[in-house]
This record gives sequence, structure tokens and C-alpha cells, in this order.
Amino acid sequence: MAPRKDSFRRKSASRVGKRNSRAPGGWLYGRHAVRAALANPQRRCRRLLVTAQADREENRRAAPGTAWRADHSGVPPEIVSPEEIERYLAPGASHQGVALLADPLPEIDLDRACRLDGATAAASTRLLMLDQVTDPRNVGAILRTAAAFGAKAVIQQTRHAPQASGALAKAASGALERVPLVRVTNLARALQALKAEGYWCLGLDPQADAVIEGADLDRPVCLVLGAEGSGLRPLVKRACDELIRLPISDAVPSLNVSVAAAIVLYESTRRRG
Repeated sequence: MAPRKDSFRRKSASRVGKRNSRAPGGWLYGRHAVRAALANPQRRCRRLLVTAQADREENRRAAPGTAWRADHSGVPPEIVSPEEIERYLAPGASHQGVALLADPLPEIDLDRACRLDGATAAASTRLLMLDQVTDPRNVGAILRTAAAFGAKAVIQQTRHAPQASGALAKAASGALERVPLVRVTNLARALQALKAEGYWCLGLDPQADAVIEGADLDRPVCLVLGAEGSGLRPLVKRACDELIRLPISDAVPSLNVSVAAAIVLYESTRRRG
């Protein structure tokens, strides 16, 4: 017997933690990532380090008196050298002359992020689920694509997935502040909860018989992607309603997961008109 729809709320709430108020802050860097964090009222910002050049350029770009400002943050920029910023970041981080020390975003549970509200909105709802995608730059790029195509959330496992670090935020180019990044303990159980809520769960598998062109996308859909090479794990694959593939040439065995995510989200958007 299929689980009752109201079990979605009970199960997801029990398996996804709430915000840990003692979680340590971290450094975000890059102008798009920092601007988006400063503008996000869910972020608690601690310190803002800016080089003189970046400050001049931001003041030319922004309206008078609004550079590096957000009503909720109240964090004034500290003008420092590039070397001072680099002291706080990983070697080679492309900071573009700006870094922000901020608390992690509040965690959001599966129910709150993925609940379907209204028939019209539900038919066009798209989620992305990532199975052991560990490169923060890939996850960041996928968040950016999700924001571009209006996906409701990106779901990843608590383990074997990157934290929302500076590298991830930089690759997301501001999308980390706009698209919920939901962390769950068990992806297969999360898929069961999503199906009970009304999602059709499509797993991307290069060995699948069906291609994406034949998939029914006129419904709320969760698109499930695995890491390049290893793909979806067996339990996650079995929890999907259907497996599909991208019709790519035999010249390459697979696509980078962020590229595949962009293609399937584009196709999903194009198909729903």
C-alpha cells in the first residue's frame, strides 16, 4: 500500500535536522556570492573584507550610498589588501577582492522545501536530487542552473556531499541564497516521501532504455542524478519511478553531472511550454 500523503510531513521532519545555532561560520567569496548573501535576510553576516579596487568598482556599479549595504546585515566593509583576504581562504580561491564571514543558512526540511501547493504550480514543479555528487563546484553549478530554470529545491544526502562552502557558493554565483539546498539522511526514503507527496521521480541512467524525450514531464517531477562515472546507487535507482537517459553520442561515456542537470532542466522547461 502506498504511504499516506500526510506521512511526507512526519517522515521528512523526523529525518532532517533543524538549524544548529552553534554551527561555525565560514568565509564566502566572489562578488556575486557576497552580494547575494548580504541581500539575504536569512544570513547572519559577521565581517566583510574588501580591497580598495573592489570597493571603488562596487561604488561605481551600485546606486549612491548602497554599495555593500543590506538593511539586515549592518556589516560595514573593512578595506584590506588582497593578501589579507587570502589569509582566510583556501589557496587559489578566486575571491575578486571580497570575502564575507557569515553563519550558515538555516537548514530547511524536505516538507517545507518540496510541498506542492496548488494544481497549476504543482504541474510545473521541478526538484533536483544529487546522489553522492561530492565536488562543491559541481553542486554550485547545479544550484545556478536550478535558479535559472526555476527549480524548487536541490536535495543531497547529509553524508558524501559537500558543505555549503565558499567554493560551492562561488560556483553558484548567488544561487545558494535563492534555491533551497536540502540535506536528508537517506535518499531512497526521501524519494518515497516525495512520491507520496505527488512527485514523479525520474532517475538519469546512461543504461536506461527510455530517453528523456519520451518521459511524461507534465506533472511535478524530481530529477535524480548521480556522480559522473559511478552514477546512481542501486537503492536510489530502485526507488525511482522511471529511469531515463540522455541520447548522447557513443564518443563519450557520460557527461559532467552539472552539464547533465542543465540539459534535463532545460528539456523539462521547454516541454512544459
